[in-house]
Amino acid sequence: MTKKVDKKKYVRYQEGSEIYSMSVRKFQDLAKDAGAVYKVGKMALVNCEIFDRYMETFKL
Repeated sequence: MTKKVDKKKYVRYQEGSEIYSMSVRKFQDLAKDAGAVYKVGKMALVNCEIFDRYMETFKL
């Protein structure tokens, strides 16, 4: 039985670090390098689609 996981398009740093199993600081740095960060007022959101494409560039 496969389990469907609904993935959000935008996440905050804390949630993204939990999803991708890394520290908040590392997720923040990688998201900025990927150009996936959107500032909405004082809130920062990360576009997971852009972040995923960036992460694929590290594939061995």
